[in-house]
Amino acid sequence: SLTFAASANPICYLGAKPLFIDADPLNWNMCPAALEQAFAHAQRSGEMPKAVIVVNLYGQSADLDPILAICDAHGVPVIEDAAESLGATYKGRPSGTLGAMGIFSFNGNKIITTSGGGMLVSENEEWIARARFLATQAREPAQHYEHNEIGYNYRMSNILAGVGRGQLRVLDERIAQRRAVFAAYEQGLKDIGAIDWMAEPDWSFSNRWLSVATFKGGEAMRNHVIAALAGEFIEARPVWKPMHLQPVFRDAPYFTAANQSVSDELFASGICLPSGSNLSEGDIERTITVLRDALT
Repeated sequence: SLTFAASANPICYLGAKPLFIDADPLNWNMCPAALEQAFAHAQRSGEMPKAVIVVNLYGQSADLDPILAICDAHGVPVIEDAAESLGATYKGRPSGTLGAMGIFSFNGNKIITTSGGGMLVSENEEWIARARFLATQAREPAQHYEHNEIGYNYRMSNILAGVGRGQLRVLDERIAQRRAVFAAYEQGLKDIGAIDWMAEPDWSFSNRWLSVATFKGGEAMRNHVIAALAGEFIEARPVWKPMHLQPVFRDAPYFTAANQSVSDELFASGICLPSGSNLSEGDIERTITVLRDALT
């Protein structure tokens, strides 16, 4: 549930119904115990899911081994939404390559960009051929324009693809810059007890697409800090508002591992700080100074 609407909207495009899963308190990604609850509900209702979409949040992989094991036991494929995690790894394996399919985004705010669009990857050649067919208006292989079903115009232009391929050469450099930004925030505020940073478990290597943290003062403290930063012309935002709290998905089922929602707590207290690869040391120091003043 703790993601951007783009992860959920395509489900609705196809006339399907989304079911949302709570976050794990350690890594903020899909909680395996909550996923088990969702499968138990699906079995009781007689409606098994077509797929499980796992979002790798803010550049960090979900704990995929238990999630894949649960889905394999039920014969349900995993689609890995790696829109934010290009270059990250899970137990040494590249993010986006562990599920049946992987999705990457090259939107303007991502770690490399083609200004828009993205990439679909899979080892299943039949699925990739089907995706290419649908993405090019579902045109049949005929001399004239023949269409037996509805397709889409989801192609990326050759020029923009070239821009993206060129940036792949500097991906490792971009990741190092993003990780350095996060490390500078963490080091510069290590003595402030009111702030907790998004953890990086032993099995994870995050690209730190965004530097995110939570405040012990909850929503009131988060709003106070965002306002203090805005007063110095520094932009910061809350973390993603969970999908189950969005008005458009008010009727969608939502599953937690316990009686309280981790996603709700993270949204109430979480903040996304300036994280661009081109931030200067001065930019970071100025942000740290405002944060320190606001938190103390």
